[in-house]
Amino acid sequence: MDPVIQIYNHETIHLLQWPDTEQGNYAKRYLLPLLSQSSTAFVENVTTELWILLIDNIVMPFTVNVREYDNCYVCSPYTHYVTYAKQELTLLQQPAIETILSAFLDAIGLGLKIGRINQIVHMNNWLLSTNLYQDLTSLQLKAIVDYVTKRFPAHSLAWRSLNRTTTSSQLESLAALGCRMVPSRQIYLLPTNQSGGLPSKARWLIKRDYSLLQKNGYELIGPDELKKADMPRLKELYNALYLDKYSRCNPWFNERFLDLARQERLLNLYALRHIETGRIDAVLGYFNREGIMTTPVFGYDTQLPQATGLYRMLSAVLIRLALEHGYLLHESSGAAQFKRNRGAAADIEYTAIYDQHLPSYRRWGWSLLGYVLNKIGVPIMKKYKL
Repeated sequence: MDPVIQIYNHETIHLLQWPDTEQGNYAKRYLLPLLSQSSTAFVENVTTELWILLIDNIVMPFTVNVREYDNCYVCSPYTHYVTYAKQELTLLQQPAIETILSAFLDAIGLGLKIGRINQIVHMNNWLLSTNLYQDLTSLQLKAIVDYVTKRFPAHSLAWRSLNRTTTSSQLESLAALGCRMVPSRQIYLLPTNQSGGLPSKARWLIKRDYSLLQKNGYELIGPDELKKADMPRLKELYNALYLDKYSRCNPWFNERFLDLARQERLLNLYALRHIETGRIDAVLGYFNREGIMTTPVFGYDTQLPQATGLYRMLSAVLIRLALEHGYLLHESSGAAQFKRNRGAAADIEYTAIYDQHLPSYRRWGWSLLGYVLNKIGVPIMKKYKL
């Protein structure tokens, strides 16, 4: 039997019969507030039209955009592949190469605007740096492509956060449907679901990092201990790392989002609190799906001395949580050598793009971007371990 698809937006969401499943209940707690108010009310640099697709009792959010070139990269390919990419060039520490690539990105950016790259529908978009997936069959994916391209005929379709380790079947199914695979970043995956499988050096480093909690007077507090009054501090810590140190292209989660995540357990929030001062100095928030976990919220007080080891302590806590639950830990990108030393393996993440229904001038930008990134971008990411 063919899959059954229905879609809803903020005007029709009251008609949706949310599936009485773990995934359906989670989606309702997560998405209903965003639809009732707006995405921007929770993630302040996201401007988008949020929709819900229901297929065979699986709830999938998707976002619809037209331009919004200053948008967060979770909804804006232009921000991801041009604005954010230009900021990342400094990691090469090669001024001459940076200058050449920056000019190249400017030229590509102009072409991408002409090709209306941001007129796009992002499927399974939870407005997070990494989207985790429910298992979907090739038949279900084909039904989604057929349905959404008819409903939004002037938009390309995108699936972010695909890689050959955790989403190989969906990646292969989408490629078979005619999607082009455009590299997005190099990510790191830690196989903590293999009990005792970490190298001895990695186990020693993690144990040493975790011991810093007691040495430096910190205690770990869990989701049940955090209060609404702690949310301003958690936001401050996330902003210090992800926005101020990394890039303001990252999602701007506000206190309302963090408190929603706390109350509804959308994220499992943990924090490091200094025993003497009572001050929270680090935070992480993870969620899991299909045996994989990732941490869209991660931050610490960057004003404290590096010797305090907050990043090392927080990472050790995260790995221990993954080990306790037997999850494969998706560690996103960045801090490459640190993650490699603790047993993580690199993989290339892709965005699958379906644009076969669009005119040629709309397709050439994605075609060029895919070619350049596969031929130049991926080798650079691997060489410099970005």
